[in-house]
Formats: sequence, structure tokens, C-alpha cells
Amino acid sequence: MEKFDPFVEEWVLFSTNPRYNLVEKCLKLAQILEYPELDIESNIQKINEIAKSLKIRLSEVKNPTYLISMLNEHLFDTLEFHGDTDDYYNPKNNFLNEVLTKKSGIPITLSILYVEVAKKIGLDLRICGFPSHVVVKHEEDIILDPFGGGRLLSIEDLEDILFRNFGEEVEFSPEFLDELPEEKILVRIIRNLKNSYAQSYAYDKALRCANMILAVEPDSPDEVRDKGIILERLQKYDQAMIHLNRYLEIAPESADVDFILELIRTTREKTSR
Repeated sequence: MEKFDPFVEEWVLFSTNPRYNLVEKCLKLAQILEYPELDIESNIQKINEIAKSLKIRLSEVKNPTYLISMLNEHLFDTLEFHGDTDDYYNPKNNFLNEVLTKKSGIPITLSILYVEVAKKIGLDLRICGFPSHVVVKHEEDIILDPFGGGRLLSIEDLEDILFRNFGEEVEFSPEFLDELPEEKILVRIIRNLKNSYAQSYAYDKALRCANMILAVEPDSPDEVRDKGIILERLQKYDQAMIHLNRYLEIAPESADVDFILELIRTTREKTSR
């Protein structure tokens, strides 16, 4: 039987509570996973200060194009926030408190900050779940890339992002620019962290992330599989077998079936020693 994790329980209760907004939930995630002494309120105040210092610079004109231009100038030129191209996969790039401190991050965390500051100056922007590279949109026709300094993206730019990450066989689809619901944004951040932790052999933390996702998406095939793989790495072979077999039940046509079957075989051998 798996050990109860109070941190996962705390996360589920907080992340599903409608009293808290996305920024608060992102900071709570950081507090649970890495920064137990984190002062959530002081980090919210940092964002409020960013917005306040921008408001002072605004004229009476309030059209979206002007506001976007001023937002970009303030965040990326004056305050020097930028995409972290040097250490992109560092887990810290997924934590909003770290992004505020070091003024760099990845597309998803920079987009959260960008949209939050925009909201405070009366600009309605939405986060889009574009594959491998979260972007932001105003209405349906203005697509912006906070990771790239808030630059305006054309369909050709978006296709280039797809080709770079998935190869030219992947075609652009308008649904890639659908708004990403809050719970999906949080899952995407936790999935990033799970992968980063696993790659750096921090399997206990990777397991906690997998459990956080499965608590809200219990039938996610990828998470069931990844939890099985992580448990195998932690030498919890009986539990690993349960999740790996369940993965084959719910995703029997997956491309990695042969790999999982072989992992089950070797795991079974380890349990019989």
C-alpha cells in the first residue's frame, strides 16, 4: 500500500479552491515543493509593484495595441525580464517566486506574469496551450510571445516553433491557440517539474509531482506510466508493476508498448530475486 503524502493532499485542497487565483496557486506550488518558508503575500506584492510602476507611465489612451506596447517596454526593456535560454530546463524556471527574483523564466511562467500584470492595467490577455511553447493572445487575432520579449507572432512563426520541437510532419492547428484552463496550466507546470526532477535523479520529488497530477487527472495514461517508471527507479517494484500494467490496460495502442512490456519483464525478475 502506498504511503499517504500530506503535501499532495494540501496541494489538491489549495489548487481546487476557487478563492485562490492562478498566481496564488503557482506560489503555493513553489512553497509545497521547494520553498517551505516562502511568503506568498510578499511575492504577490512584487507583482503589484510591477503593475503600479507601469500604471504611472500610461497615458489616458487605453487601446490594446498601446497597452501591449507599454507592457512589453516596461517588463522586457525597463525591468529586463527575459526568457532563460541558457538554463531552460532548470526546475527553478517553473517557480514564479524564482522568476520574479532572477527576472527570467520559461514560456509558461513568463506568460503567467505577463497576463497578471496586463490584467492590472485593464488589458485582457489569455494563456494558450500551444504545444511545447505557451503563448498569450488578445482576443483571437493578436498572438504574443512573453518568452521572446512579448513579440507579435504570425502563423509562420508558430509553425517554426512546431517544426523546431516536433519536426515538419506536425501541422499547425487553430486549436493549438485555445485558451488553457487554469487547472491545465498548473498540470503543465507540474509535468515540467516532474520531468526535470526525474532527469536529475530526484525521484522522490518526481513521484510527488506525478501524484499531484494523478490526484486531479487520475486516468491520465502518461502520468500512470510515468509513475510506474519512477516507482521502478525507486526500487518499489510491486507498486511499479501495478501502474505499468494499468498503463497497458488504458493505452494498449501506445507507441511505447514494447518498452513498457520489457520494463515489466525486468521488474518482475527483480521482484522474484
